[in-house]
Amino acid sequence: MIYPSARLFLAIAGGAAAAMLIGVASPNLWLLPVLWSLFLLACAGIDALLARQTMAAAQLQAPAAVDIGAQFTLEVALPQGRPGRSAQVAIAGDPLLHLADGGRASIGADGIATLAASALRRGAAQIASLDIRWLGPLGLVWLLRQTRIAHTILISPSLGNLRSDSVALLSRDARTGMMAQLDTGPGGEFEALSEYQPGIERRRIDWKQSARHQLLLAKEYRVERDNNIVLAFDCGRSMVEPIGGLPRLDRAITAGLLTAWAALKMGDRVTLCGFDAQVRQMTAPLTGSGSFAAIKRAAASLDYAAAETNFTLALSTLAQRLNRRSLIILFTDIVDPTSAELMLRSIGRLLANHVLLCVVIRDDDLEDLVAAAPVAADDVSRAVIAAGLLRERRIVLGRLRAMGVEVLEAPWRALGPALAQRYLGTKRRQLL
Repeated sequence: MIYPSARLFLAIAGGAAAAMLIGVASPNLWLLPVLWSLFLLACAGIDALLARQTMAAAQLQAPAAVDIGAQFTLEVALPQGRPGRSAQVAIAGDPLLHLADGGRASIGADGIATLAASALRRGAAQIASLDIRWLGPLGLVWLLRQTRIAHTILISPSLGNLRSDSVALLSRDARTGMMAQLDTGPGGEFEALSEYQPGIERRRIDWKQSARHQLLLAKEYRVERDNNIVLAFDCGRSMVEPIGGLPRLDRAITAGLLTAWAALKMGDRVTLCGFDAQVRQMTAPLTGSGSFAAIKRAAASLDYAAAETNFTLALSTLAQRLNRRSLIILFTDIVDPTSAELMLRSIGRLLANHVLLCVVIRDDDLEDLVAAAPVAADDVSRAVIAAGLLRERRIVLGRLRAMGVEVLEAPWRALGPALAQRYLGTKRRQLL
């Protein structure tokens, strides 16, 4: 695309003003303004031809994945290294990204333009197009080249505390002997008989073998591995509500990734599932520490939805695809008993074959409204409404516990370690 520059407009405007003066002073020279316009058009054509010789295709260099809130740079490079005159670049951004200076930058003498960017929200940010323009050598025309690209940047939850939390978690378990004894421990598969030592649970004593050998013997069990762990994320409307400055879904994903890391370290298989009105994503069972990167990418691609969650479809799909007993960790939010009724009916069908852990983030804002001392009449109304919402939530959580569902309700700051501890407790209790 070619379009005139400000210099060409000024030259045309100056020529028009001079033509008026010449026409008044000497009408016989009326042809001179026409010749001036033709001269400018010829110069603009020559300028465009010269500019095309320096035109080059630009390439975008951007990271494939970043953490939410991270600051990074986008680089636009010219393969030939010929930036031309006053070369500029513009990148069509995404609502998930913030681009400095509106995504515009000048290309330096080295043929590289650098743009500062930051990740605002989790998701898959798309950079759809890249525009680059040159000013001709005469400064009369701009040449614009539009390039369609399809670069995706996965923005995942910030895992800055994941390493410290995981190290503390495994260190705490090592003190109890769970990580120190990888082959034997509180598992469900019989391993061998050993002499009874103080501290061993009495229910592990094998009385028949002890009577036969005239020695008090206890059973040792192998820690079970290769269990199925399913992280099921409700991506519906209720999980988009912010808590602590981020949507509930992001808080849930951060906690789920910590549990996934611990499960992979312990040899279990992890499946990630995201659903709202329909099942949006379900990965294959992954195992091994090297699979954590794939789980992180899958979690980053979970999108927010404004639709109501269809628990019947999502949980029935899970039941069909799971061919062995699994621990299903369901991340959701309870708004009212009416919307939770369908969830309760669907959950009842899973409990016969699977272990279900329902994870709910505690709503500190509602509790603060109830506990705050009222000053005006509006404060009383808010406290009454908040108390009603909390009471309805407790009713639903009580019904879940009565059905046999494991329930975890914790503040978002402590949700990750609390969930990982509950997962390890499930293994100790041999529920799988």
